[in-house]
Amino acid sequence: MQPMAQQDVRGPLPEGLARAIRETAGDIATLLKTISGTAAPIPDSEWTVGEAAAHLALANELLADLAAGHERPYGDGTPQSLASANAQTLAKFGERGAQPLAAMITEQAGVFLDAVDRVIRDESAPSPPPVTPLGPMDRHVLASYMLTHMLGHGYDLARALKRPHMIDRDRVGLCMPFMLSVMPRVVDPDAIADLTVRYAIRLRGGAEFGVSLGDGAIDVSSTPLERPDCTILIEPVTFLLIALGRRNPWRAIGQGQVLAWGRRPWLAPRFPTLFTAP
Repeated sequence: MQPMAQQDVRGPLPEGLARAIRETAGDIATLLKTISGTAAPIPDSEWTVGEAAAHLALANELLADLAAGHERPYGDGTPQSLASANAQTLAKFGERGAQPLAAMITEQAGVFLDAVDRVIRDESAPSPPPVTPLGPMDRHVLASYMLTHMLGHGYDLARALKRPHMIDRDRVGLCMPFMLSVMPRVVDPDAIADLTVRYAIRLRGGAEFGVSLGDGAIDVSSTPLERPDCTILIEPVTFLLIALGRRNPWRAIGQGQVLAWGRRPWLAPRFPTLFTAP
């Protein structure tokens, strides 16, 4: 994958991204405003609804600070360090009330967007990319990161509260700049050590990208590869949920939401195991 540029991308965010961030924050706030208590457990997690909402509020604040150019060290990008940083910040932040957390989530999403707008429109001086928990990112990718993060935890909250989630095809498409950027950082070195393969990934009705593996290295392309060994066609929402560790890939395959073909189609189920969701 090409090295990340040393300066921020200038110009407005991709069409629909700012709106998706505001609407997703609003959808999460709406979920929280319908409940009286936050002690319910998040499925497949050690967190309660209150802890997940508090994490979202703190994460939005963190990303808003990064967008404004402030340094905020937060782990080293590994799942273990991020889990430790999450635990430390939650221990120091006592708010678990649904209403205050809903307000903070939406407020900090707005602060983030205001900060991004100020920086990317300021042509008076170069602006280095913020250093995030998952490495340097220009602010366009950072905004995609914020949306992806909110959708993952918003999905968890919706499951816990037995309400419809807020992930759809359009929002998944806006997550793709972050997803492609972060793949090399979250790849499992042991899982790819002995693997040489060229994947073409197609989101049904959406983005297409390529992933080449060989000699323990990974290269991610934002365009499809020629002559891939394995082509995977996947429903967009299913793709994001699998990528974020929220969906069992075998169940998705069994339900026809994932199709594969090519010279080595049997390598399709292996693809999601090559990465560790942070």
